[in-house]
Amino acid sequence: MFHVKQVTQALEDRIGAFLELLLRWNRRINLVAEHDMATIRQRHIDDSLQLLPHLPEDEGVLGDLGSGAGFPGLILALATGRPTHLVESDRRKAAFLTEAAARLDLPAVRVHATRIETTSLPPLAVLTARALAPLTELLPHAVRFLRPTGIALFPKGRTAEAEVNAAQEAGWRFNLERLPSHTQPNATLLRLSDIRRADAQH
Repeated sequence: MFHVKQVTQALEDRIGAFLELLLRWNRRINLVAEHDMATIRQRHIDDSLQLLPHLPEDEGVLGDLGSGAGFPGLILALATGRPTHLVESDRRKAAFLTEAAARLDLPAVRVHATRIETTSLPPLAVLTARALAPLTELLPHAVRFLRPTGIALFPKGRTAEAEVNAAQEAGWRFNLERLPSHTQPNATLLRLSDIRRADAQH
């Protein structure tokens, strides 16, 4: 099981409280396919926590698109306490996120039960999205929401390299770090900065 240094006992306790709430809600609405706490921990919690070492060190705002059951956005908020905006258009899932933020005492978390295209966010230091869309669809959102020095962290599976190539062929330019996933075989964390269209002024 993957652990990062930032996982203190206090955080473990709060993760446990989150998992209990998740499993309770999961009986009513489909938040995650798994119904076993150990499996959810490895596939979703640890997969989210491994983004922590790659966040900028400042206290800038985090944003997560298509937050679903809170991975990775709510988990990163739980671990960092940073202001975090979760965008989830499914109102039932948004209701879960709202209750989770309240029960876990995360006043700096704001849930947006809206479509991404109609959402307004403050300039973000970090934008995340997990299992949401191809890179070519995520990059326009990154340009719109990120501050000039912001970064995007996108966990990707086997298609990571093909998505990078497709984005570059579509005229996108960015600085890219490929980071190995510690929780999913053949997965990659894409850390992008200085995202722009090739024909944009720079």
